[in-house]
Amino acid sequence: MSFNKAIQSGKEHRKPYCGAKAIARGCRNHGSCEWCEGNRTHKNDKRELAAEQELIDFEKM
Repeated sequence: MSFNKAIQSGKEHRKPYCGAKAIARGCRNHGSCEWCEGNRTHKNDKRELAAEQELIDFEKM
């Protein structure tokens, strides 16, 4: 059953994309726009900064 037929017959339960996701494909999950990628990789960026700071502190000792 195609997507349009599923919507017409009421068998489709997925929510349509809203906001920026409806307009730009890059803003969807795992998207490539800078804003979304920055939000997604924030935890890793914090870890890298902490590791760099530990190296700097180690070199000072």
